Amino acid sequence: MDFDEPAIKVVKQEFIAVVLAGFGTELAPLTSSHGDEPCPKALLPIANKPMLDFPLKWIEESGIRDVLIVCPARHKAAMSHYINSDSSTWPSLRIDLQTFDETAELGVGTCAVLRHFANRIKQDFVLLPCDFVPSPSFPLTRILDKFRTEATYDGSIATTCFFAAHKPDKGASTEEWGPLPTPVPVVYDQPSGTLLYVDTPDDTDKNPEELELNMSLLSRTRLSGNLQDSHVYVCRQSVLDAMQEKAHLDSIREEFIPWLCKVQYSRSKRAKYEHILNPPSNTPNPILNSHHDIDGEETASPSSPSLRVGIVVHKAEEGYAARANTLQSYLELNRHFLSKTTYTLPSDPESRALIDPKAQISSDSMVGHTTKVEERTSIKKSVIGKHCVIGKMAKIVGCVILDHCVISDGVKLDGCILGKNTKVGTKAELSRCVTQAGYEIDAGETYRNEKLELSDWTARHGSTDDDEEDESEESDDS
Repeated sequence: MDFDEPAIKVVKQEFIAVVLAGFGTELAPLTSSHGDEPCPKALLPIANKPMLDFPLKWIEESGIRDVLIVCPARHKAAMSHYINSDSSTWPSLRIDLQTFDETAELGVGTCAVLRHFANRIKQDFVLLPCDFVPSPSFPLTRILDKFRTEATYDGSIATTCFFAAHKPDKGASTEEWGPLPTPVPVVYDQPSGTLLYVDTPDDTDKNPEELELNMSLLSRTRLSGNLQDSHVYVCRQSVLDAMQEKAHLDSIREEFIPWLCKVQYSRSKRAKYEHILNPPSNTPNPILNSHHDIDGEETASPSSPSLRVGIVVHKAEEGYAARANTLQSYLELNRHFLSKTTYTLPSDPESRALIDPKAQISSDSMVGHTTKVEERTSIKKSVIGKHCVIGKMAKIVGCVILDHCVISDGVKLDGCILGKNTKVGTKAELSRCVTQAGYEIDAGETYRNEKLELSDWTARHGSTDDDEEDESEESDDS
């Protein structure tokens, strides 16, 4: 017996998951702060569950245990409270919450964040956004397994994931909320699942009307203009070293991944960066096929690593997947989960007692705990959060109402998203509007197709106060 051998061996985890939870300025005014209280994007609810739940559950089901979550410094208290209070939801995860100093006005690119936390990423890693909601039929292991196989036997350095763009239902959103995400033109080799080209903003600026490609890329490839990037990337740890080397690249999707695609087929780039992307300790087993650069010249011998970028495409017929990275997609995701549920009301007797028997709530709606719904109110195809108060004879159709909202008697809401603590006065009418947390709508007011922010509300009400002060000063002078 070897008495020097430790009794317990610590098994190093194969991957660490890195989840980025930014400000979510694209979801403003929902993510705009309510006074001194921030509204983290990662905690915005989808079907009354924080959106962060979805990627964390996806990670846990894959067998990964170590998770690094990076959020803005001012979100740390709210994020920490949520993670510690709801840890039973993902009991096997070891979550390390770290912050990064940035502002909503001056964001920091993904590459900069990864460089900053490179010392905490000791192994191959999976990068995920906090807003990706996968289909139940699409396990993370599908992406991990492709990376495992190709990194081991082929010398692949990264695997990406794209999903079919979903067209929102007609009339489900409004242009005033902002533009819909534009599908990303990509070229990939379908038999091998190799990503060859990703269109970049620079390419679009140079030639917005046409896509310029070298003919050698099109021999066995597929061009798709209907895919969206999930921002899920499985990478070798050595990719972090390449990011340090290419310090001027800021965006992983718009700059770094397109650069990686060129490395795999460019002889000069391979010669320059192969020792970084494939250090001696990572030398793969011999591969079967040689590769060619964009001029058709052979660049890799059968024993050379491919430095390939893989791609997994999740098709629309395989199940609904989306990112909650726009107000339209956020509303659509909530509606999607309503279509999968049947009459979801609180199960505890105390909460059920707060719903008046004369209230009409459709089977494709959802009502949170301790929410009060008064008589003759109608709720259809809507998600109502926790601790809300819905008055008498209100009509709510196709809406998402966050926690602690107060909807007065006779209110009509159609296709709206109300931030938490929103108050809507008696007989007010809103159609396709989004409100910032804490917004107050006066009785009888009508709004259509608008983003209602506190700065507008306080300016309107503040001007009245200023006028009254001016009038009182004039009367004193006289």
